[in-house]
Parts: sequence; C-alpha cells; structure tokens
Amino acid sequence: MNLKTSFLPIFLFCLIILDSISAQELCFNGFFKPNSTYDLNRRQILSSLASNVTTHNGFFNSSIGQEPHRIFIIAMCIPGTKPETCSRCIKGASDGLLRTCLNQTDAYTWPDFCMVRYSNISISGSLDVDPSQIGSSTGDINSNVTVFDRIGEDLMARTITPSRTHGHKYYAAGVASLITSQTVYAMMQCTPDIPPGYCGYCLRENLHDYESCCRDKQGGSIIRPICFIRWDLHPFAGAFENITLPPPQPQSQPPLSLTPPVTAKDGKTISIGTIVAIVVPTVVILVLLVIGLLVSRRRKSYQTIEVQVGEEIATINSLQFDFKTIEVATNKFSDSNMIGRGGFGEVYRGTLPTGTEVAVKRLSKTSGQGAKEFKSEAVLVTKLQHRNLVRLLGFCLEGEEKILVYEFVPNKSFDYFLFDPAKQRELDWTRRYNIIRGIARGILYLHHDSRLTIIHRDLKASNILLDADMNPKIADFGMARIYTIDQTHANTNRIVGTYGYMSPEYAMHGHFSTKSDVYSFGVMILEIIRGKTNSSFYNIDDSGGNLVTHTWRLWRNGSSLELLDPTIRESYQSNEVIRCIHIALLCVQEDPADRPMLPAIVVMLSSSTETLPVPRAPGFCLSSWPEQSARKYFPSSINDVSITDLDAR
Repeated sequence: MNLKTSFLPIFLFCLIILDSISAQELCFNGFFKPNSTYDLNRRQILSSLASNVTTHNGFFNSSIGQEPHRIFIIAMCIPGTKPETCSRCIKGASDGLLRTCLNQTDAYTWPDFCMVRYSNISISGSLDVDPSQIGSSTGDINSNVTVFDRIGEDLMARTITPSRTHGHKYYAAGVASLITSQTVYAMMQCTPDIPPGYCGYCLRENLHDYESCCRDKQGGSIIRPICFIRWDLHPFAGAFENITLPPPQPQSQPPLSLTPPVTAKDGKTISIGTIVAIVVPTVVILVLLVIGLLVSRRRKSYQTIEVQVGEEIATINSLQFDFKTIEVATNKFSDSNMIGRGGFGEVYRGTLPTGTEVAVKRLSKTSGQGAKEFKSEAVLVTKLQHRNLVRLLGFCLEGEEKILVYEFVPNKSFDYFLFDPAKQRELDWTRRYNIIRGIARGILYLHHDSRLTIIHRDLKASNILLDADMNPKIADFGMARIYTIDQTHANTNRIVGTYGYMSPEYAMHGHFSTKSDVYSFGVMILEIIRGKTNSSFYNIDDSGGNLVTHTWRLWRNGSSLELLDPTIRESYQSNEVIRCIHIALLCVQEDPADRPMLPAIVVMLSSSTETLPVPRAPGFCLSSWPEQSARKYFPSSINDVSITDLDAR
C-alpha cells in the first residue's frame, strides 16, 4: 500500500472537517429570552423550513408572528440542487442555528450549497454586508495568478445577469487552471431577493477581502448575509452536480508528475502504521491551526483593525524621494511650475528622471507632525488606490521639508471646466453623468472599500481633478493625518471646509461622519447639472435662497428640468437628469439619518429601475437660514485647508 492510497481517507476526513468549519453560524444583534414568543416562532419556522424551501423551487422568503415577536426568514439552495440534497442542507443549517444561536435575534449560516438567515426585522431586499466571515485552508498556491484573477469578473457577470448558456441568475460556478498546474474550482452566489447592484457590491466586498487575506490560499470561503464566494482545489460536494462547467484555461506549465510511493531505504514500502503515525498528528495540528485562524478572523470582523506601517522599512524606502530629485524635477520650485496654492502649501508640476510627470505638494512648515508620524501616514495614503482617486506616489522628508509626490492629472480641476462659461460646453450631459458616477465610486471606496474609513470633509468641484479622458479623480483625501488637525473621531473644534458644501450638523456643531460627505456630494450633483456654484444663488430672491433651496422649490413645483444648464439642453436624457436631481435631494436632507449611504447611491446611479425614496426638506433650506444667519456660525471663506478623516476599519 503506497502513501497516496493510505493518505486519501485521512485527507478526505480533513476536508470534511474544513467544510464544517467554513459553514459556521454567525449570531449577532439583540437578544431574546429562551422559550419566549420570539423563540417559539423561530423554532416553528425553522422546523418546517426544509420542506418549504424544496416546495418553493429552492428559495423561501417569509415571516411568522406579530410585532414585536415577528421573525423574518430567508432560505435557499443553489439552483438545480436535488430536492433531497437541498432538504438535508437546509435542515442541517437550521439545526446548527438553533444549537449555536441560543438567544440572538439575528443569525445566518451559508454552507456550500444552501443558506438560512433569520431576523426580527424585515431583511428582504436589504443591502446587508455585515457581519462577514472568512475561512481559508492553510495550504498556499505558489502563483501570482489566482482563480479570481482568471474568472472573477466572468463569475460576477454571470451571477448578476441571467445567462442561457452558463449557470443561473444569482449563482455561477467555474473552474480555472493556474500556472502552478493546479485546477481551482470557484463559485459565487447572492440571495435572489436583492437588486443586481446590491449583489455586485456585496461580491466586490468579498473579493476585496479575498485580495487582502487569502489570494495565496488553496481554498476558502468568504460569506456575508446576502452573498457568498468559495474556491478550492476540489469540486464542492453538491455544488457542481447539476452545473456544466466550462473547461479550464490552458496551463502555462506542464502538469507536475504524481509523487511516487514512499519506500524505506531497503526498498520496502512503509507500513500503514508508520504512515498513520506520521499523518494523523499532522492532520490534527492542521485542523487546530485552521480553527485558530477562523476564530481569530471572526473576532477581527467585530473589531477595529489597526494598520501598522511604522516598521515597514522596505516599503518606506521605496516610496521616499530625496530632496535634490524633487528640486531638479520642479526646477527648484520655480514660479513657472506652480500650478496651485492652498492652506497646506504650494503645488508644483514636475518631471522625474524617469520622465514621469508628477504634482509635487510642498507642505507649509507649520505641520504638527514629527518625521515618524509623517512617514507612517504617507505610506498609508499611498496604499489607497482607486481609479477615481488621485494617487500618492511617494514623499520626501528632509529637515523641515515635508513633500508629497502625486500622479500628475493633466486636465486641471473640475471647476476649471464646470464654472467657465466657455469651457463648460466641453461637458455635455453624458460626460457630466459619467463624472457624477465616477465621483460616487471614489467616495464609495473611501467610505467602505479601502483599508481605512475615510471622511473627506471638503468635497467640492475644485478638489476633483480630471484626467486626459475627463475621468474624475478625488484629490486631498489623505491630508488630515499627514497634516495634524485638532479633532476627534466624531467631532472637531476647528470647522474647516467650504461654505455651501458643509452639512448642517458639521457647520453648526462640528459633528462629521460619512453622511457629511454625502451632503457635499449632493450639492456637487446639483452644481454639475446647473453649471453654476451653490454660492452663485445666494440672494437670488428675497428669501435668501441658494442652489439647494432653488432645486427644492423646482422639485415641489414639478419643474425640476428648469435647473438644467442651458448649454446642454440639446444633449441630455431627461430621465437621467431627473433621477440625478432626485438622488441629490436625498443626499442633502437635513437629518443625516435620512441621507443614503454610498453603496445605495451607487446602485441608484447605476440602475434606472431602482425605486427611490421621497426626499425630505434639505438642510439650510428654511427661511431661518439666510446667508447672514449662516455667517454667525462660519464665514464664507474658511477653506483654510482640505480636511480628511481616516479611521482604521
């Protein structure tokens, strides 16, 4: 008996253990008393869930009981799963939730080919991406290419959109060959009660986690309440039984030969007892390591992750420019190369020895940070990369000089085009609409997708740069940490920003959050549609109105299209313009709780079928807030510096 044959049962046993770990239950939110009415309703609906799912074509969405003891349930199996297989999976998942979640009002579990979720509030169609769970095997793939590099985008497209040839709506599976001669199986799934945009956003979140934690792992899964991804070197039990998979992509290296049977020095095959003595402890250690890893990851999902960069010496060195290089690049910071000036200092155009054009921001010498903190924060910001953000390439730190080196964006700032009567004609409606969506994607990354929670706090047209193709790039999103500002995570004693873009709660009380940026984004949308600044509407009539007030009046009168810039009246799509105005009014509502989050805003901008809520009155819209009253709280030119807040997730 050779090693391969003897090891197979033990290896399969290990895989079974790993599968059971990857399907752990997540219990969260409020609590209920055991044997209470809510508990009895929960047990009742879970006990009949398996039969309900199979009799409803693999998806069941229902509720039972009356408020406040009502429980909502969602359960499903992969489309095409055999009824008996689906039933066993749903029953096992339901029993697992009853055993593990003893008194939590919300819980879900997502094994390979079924999921069960319950809550005390309605969950159907909601964008719920927390809490998440990450599980991965300990084996590594020695390759720079991963399964999701090969087929990730294709799987997402097939998951979101129905296809006649592959998979099913909200589910897709595929297989890819890597350069290590390994074939990797992968799958994605969303609950079919959510809009396609929510599904895509949730899957993107999982793929971001995959890039951060597990791209070198041979197998694993990442789950959220509404979506699930999994990959492994072996087909998942039940997942591929009725799915016709496309052939794997050609390998760039020949397959490796199988390991020959292990023999002793005298030529005899090693005994089964010896193999077991070697393999069993190894398997046990492996399983314990995996359990420890998953427990650690699960804890981290509820805690703030602190990003450590102070000891990344190699990274810092690779990003640091010497002062002489910067001097040569900018012709000794000549006035002819100056392209901007602000509260942080001057910005110069420069050319590195490699020929790369850069924008060099020479910070004023009043920064309160020391050298170590400046390096750490600069390295953090360089890691924030998105096509709708201006990229920080590196920094220079010599003596009192603190310099940031950015990519050069050729088309200047957005306001240079938008508010110039001649140049704004270059911005037809299609281009403006694309800029709106690009800015939204950039803010989404800052708020949700990056390794930090980033609140910009000075979003405006002049802080949006345009590249050669007129794509928007948000600038100055990392300056609060690089340039020390007196502030806490929730409020600030120094109100900075630009009058007309600041939300009421920030302007009056110094309270800021992601919803503060949402308000500013709403004002920008209105400026993009009108082609004029918010401030240009002050004192437009006796009520002391502004652009937000003016838009709100047009909306209530049913004449929203009167807001449109006359220079683009020949190129616009009325439904898109009206929808953007509607979204902008949702963003500038007075109560921050009423304003949508960026994931929802991105979906609203991407889908014309998404139903939008009715907007409430905007902040600074009432007659009690004319310009003179507002100036009691802040002057009109307090844009000393652009401020950004960064919190580790």
